Amino acid sequence: MRKELLALRRDLHGLGALFVMPMIFIVLMSLALQHYYNPPAASLPYALDVRDAGDAARLVQGLWVRAHGEPRPLPADWREALRSGELKYLVVLEPGLSAALDAPALPTAAHLRLLTEPGIDGHLFNALRAELVGTAGDAKARLEYMSAGASPGASMAALVQAERFAGGAVRPTAVQQNVPAWLVFGMFFVVASMSSLFIQERSSGTLARLRSLGVPPALMLASKAIPYLGVNALQALLMLAVGVWVMPLLGGEALSLAGVDGAALAVVLLATGVAAVGLSLALACAVRTHAQAATVGPILNVLMGAVGGIMVPRFVMPPLMQRVAEWSPMNWGLEGLLVVLLRGGGLAEAAPHVLRLVVFGLAMLALAAWLFRRRGF
Repeated sequence: MRKELLALRRDLHGLGALFVMPMIFIVLMSLALQHYYNPPAASLPYALDVRDAGDAARLVQGLWVRAHGEPRPLPADWREALRSGELKYLVVLEPGLSAALDAPALPTAAHLRLLTEPGIDGHLFNALRAELVGTAGDAKARLEYMSAGASPGASMAALVQAERFAGGAVRPTAVQQNVPAWLVFGMFFVVASMSSLFIQERSSGTLARLRSLGVPPALMLASKAIPYLGVNALQALLMLAVGVWVMPLLGGEALSLAGVDGAALAVVLLATGVAAVGLSLALACAVRTHAQAATVGPILNVLMGAVGGIMVPRFVMPPLMQRVAEWSPMNWGLEGLLVVLLRGGGLAEAAPHVLRLVVFGLAMLALAAWLFRRRGF
């Protein structure tokens, strides 16, 4: 283990790939995609069509204008304005809105309508609709403060009709997606460093001398696996720290760890490390030259990342690609982290992903041991 750590410390290029590269990706991708995951709805051009003169309707109008700025004048041909994208959306306050908000019973018909341009992003459409529901609930709460024990806004969705003008799942923010994604990618990237050092030791005769001294193959493999599990742990701490403390300093959102199950997070990270180190050892025992070590591992990592939701979030993939993503070990690690960091899950919720990672890692370790013995390193 000491030999392995000494060799790793001298491999500055490998350390850069393991620590600096994923950190740079987290910062760049989180900042570049910040508005994609959290669209700047307040800056979008919109119009209001107020067809209800009641106090409740005026309150809804005021709350929306306060959050989104002054609306543009309603064009005579607002349908064409929406089709062309001149207006991104139109909020219509239908007659009867005030009566529906003033009534003690929950609304059963739509008196608020959200019409959007055909090409509006799906995330933004859902965000606007949810905000309109929240605005209606806020207005009802102000007008009728918990009257008759009803929960204001409990079913405001019935009040709102939303559609793209053409005639479920929790989605992460940019930081919540990119910190776990590139953390998992960085953990699996130990394959490049491990394969290179393995080939170097084979070429220099180090492995042969260790075998001649009677060192068991299992001990030799363990002495490589354990230090790299430690490297994975340091990667996890560094990447999480970047999300929590560095991103806010650069103008991005902070990764919140409040309420996160620490034990579940540690288990998911450990399982991801087992899978990454197991795959790295198997590939290190399989490749024969420096050229193979420098190409096979990184190419496999990029393919697993592209398919597994690292570079392209899984929720934007078509259904077929989403099913393909389920076969990528990187996706198992990413989904496990999202369960804990984003959805507030614990070990029970993350268990399916942890089980897949551990089984895969142990299978790769078994393959590495078989290759090591078969080739007589």
